[in-house]
Amino acid sequence: MSSWQRTIMIVIKAILQAKSGMEISLEELLKGIIPSVQTEKDTIVYTLHRSQEHMGRFLFYEKYKDQQACNDHMTTPYLQELLRQCKDLLSEPPEIELFEEIAGFTRTVNS
Repeated sequence: MSSWQRTIMIVIKAILQAKSGMEISLEELLKGIIPSVQTEKDTIVYTLHRSQEHMGRFLFYEKYKDQQACNDHMTTPYLQELLRQCKDLLSEPPEIELFEEIAGFTRTVNS
């Protein structure tokens, strides 16, 4: 890669909607994958959010060093198992959208 080229970070927005009555089960299942994903050295950000407006609606915000890191994550056994287990808990297929990071900043908040 020449000095003027840059690696394009990949960002994924994944929205999952639980079936009625399955909200807690889905939340626990989704939270359970985070320790495994944390071991992926090229996964930069992987955060789970719960909607304040729609019960049982969850958002994963994911950022990967590059497309290869994203591809590696998508083929991990634990993600494949999560997707298999989610099928019975979701009211609709996950909504997944890919983005390229083009500008911004990250601030660390001291608590």
